[in-house]
Amino acid sequence: MLTLLSGLGLMFSLIIAVGAQNVFVLRQGLRREHILPVVLICAASDALLVLAGTAGLGYLIGQLPWLLIAARWLGGISLVIYGVYAARRAWGSGGETLVADTAAPVENAESVGTTGSTATATRSRLATVVIATLAFTYLNPNVYLDTVLLIGSIAATHGDQRWLFAIGAIIASITWFFALGFGARHLGRWLRTPRAWRILDTCIAVLLVIMGVLLVLPVFAG
Repeated sequence: MLTLLSGLGLMFSLIIAVGAQNVFVLRQGLRREHILPVVLICAASDALLVLAGTAGLGYLIGQLPWLLIAARWLGGISLVIYGVYAARRAWGSGGETLVADTAAPVENAESVGTTGSTATATRSRLATVVIATLAFTYLNPNVYLDTVLLIGSIAATHGDQRWLFAIGAIIASITWFFALGFGARHLGRWLRTPRAWRILDTCIAVLLVIMGVLLVLPVFAG
């Protein structure tokens, strides 16, 4: 259970940071436009990348035990760096905010009408949203650093329990994207407040630094 919660906490710490993907999901939630496909694509993509990183790095460390120490150092240093960036976001100039346009919600085809042109426009818009979601997800280099490399390397340090760690990370991703997409009308007001982001980023910074230090301590303990 502790391993699962570790994966949950780490993924939350990484995924909540302000980014283009989060802004896009929030915007779709505020518009109430194709929210389910968007959050499903984001969550499923994270799950796929987390599992790939856990399986790949877990296998390599099983074959080359010395990689475990390297994974601990890589994960620990990366977490501390992420923590420093979170602290800079929290206490930088003005703080970060999530800004999403509050365009009027898009009505569904049934409420507008059942004409062929309306159905075609709806399908076309859905395709555009799906392509945009895939682009925001897979064309972002950070997603590979976070999910495949960082999550994968830290999961590998948990040995046989690495899959519990991965499951915790996947649960965090699913929870975040569904909360952000479907709770946008409530989260949007709060997430656009600079003070709220300062508090959140400060907590994230402290958590990441502590986790980074704890990750490398076993190296010194022998």
